[in-house]
Amino acid sequence: MKLPIFNPPSVAIAGSSGRFPVRRIFCVGQNYADHAREMGSDPDRQQPFFFTKPADAVVESDATLPFPTRTDDLHHEVELVLALGAGGADVCVDAAEALIFGFAAGVDLTRRDLQAIAKKSGRPWDMAKSFDRSAPIGALTVGVPPAQGAIGLAVNGAVRQSGDFAQMIWNVAEIIADLSTYVALAPGDLIFTGTPAGVGPIRRGDTILATVEGAAPLRVVFAD
Repeated sequence: MKLPIFNPPSVAIAGSSGRFPVRRIFCVGQNYADHAREMGSDPDRQQPFFFTKPADAVVESDATLPFPTRTDDLHHEVELVLALGAGGADVCVDAAEALIFGFAAGVDLTRRDLQAIAKKSGRPWDMAKSFDRSAPIGALTVGVPPAQGAIGLAVNGAVRQSGDFAQMIWNVAEIIADLSTYVALAPGDLIFTGTPAGVGPIRRGDTILATVEGAAPLRVVFAD
């Protein structure tokens, strides 16, 4: 039997023919106070917590996706995504932004019904968060994202989510620094930094448009 041969997942870079190779995907849970509240948590007590998605969950803008299996309650979560060009362990906050290669608009797709079952049973969220094509991401803008900037998502032209990076409980540098105490970060890592309030369902045939200030918009259509 021959060894499998495949190309590593990658993300487009705005204004370049080059592509950013994806090594790992990390996600921060409930990093906006209003979203933490809508999910039933207390943001004043919330410490950063992380989960992962497989690298090949990335989907580029303008893709048409099949509706995911095993769910009747698929939700959108628009997020600012960081792409790391350098890595390290136990990175201090002051040095964290120097690891950033670029940033993009992303959507953390969530099978909310499966997540609810996992939470109730005290089980991992993997099948709720880490399924095929669960990480749509737009083209990367090279550089560090602004400390303040609009973030939002519309479904079929109707605004569902609207917020600002400044509303994050943990800012970009703090997220990177804290994550680096759990794992040694490396070039090629992506970090989804959390979503503002307004998460909600996606139906077959819907078009979602995710926007992050300073980055290319992300558009994805779900097949009917």
